[in-house]
Amino acid sequence: MLGAFLKGINQLSDPAARRPVWIGLLAALAVFASLWAAVGYLLAHTNLFHVLWLETAIDLLGGLATLVLTWVLFPGVISAVVSFFLESIADAVEARHYPELPKAPGLGFAATAAATARFLVVTVALNLVMLIFLLFPPVFPFVFYGVNGYLLSREYFELVALRRVEIAEARALRRANGGRLFAAGVVIAFLLTVPVVNLLAPIIATAAMVHLFESWRRRA
Repeated sequence: MLGAFLKGINQLSDPAARRPVWIGLLAALAVFASLWAAVGYLLAHTNLFHVLWLETAIDLLGGLATLVLTWVLFPGVISAVVSFFLESIADAVEARHYPELPKAPGLGFAATAAATARFLVVTVALNLVMLIFLLFPPVFPFVFYGVNGYLLSREYFELVALRRVEIAEARALRRANGGRLFAAGVVIAFLLTVPVVNLLAPIIATAAMVHLFESWRRRA
């Protein structure tokens, strides 16, 4: 798994990946700015939380609450956005490391959009629910990275795998490598919450997942 992520980092210097890297970087910046503005507006103009003490606490925290909510929601939202240009990132990885592979059939826009919409709704809802664990600071990181690690690993893996195999085979590979996939998801979730690193993390995560998928598929 470490090797897959190191290759993902190295992919950033690949000339073939230059365009996807710039698109990913700009998308991450745009998502962060949009989230910041949207969360700030919602907190200022709506009762997002119907628990009085929680609403009061968020009002008192002000800008800090906006930052926390943006930070919490960023991994899921940027991953959903990246899914629409994941194909070009995966193509660049395969061209460099797996030149013998034929061009992937791909998922298609409609299938990608449907999968992304489901992922986004579930991720945002669960992350909002998880805010309750902020009341228990020692527990929150384990819950946050555990839940997001599972969601992100599944999303990235399935989007990469379904470019080349049927859903039954993709799910069989996911079940057979569940522990390693979950660990990879936790790493992805962590990278997506590190300032500056999180702007390039979706590219690294996609590249790493291509390597993991190919490794597990060939072993199977």
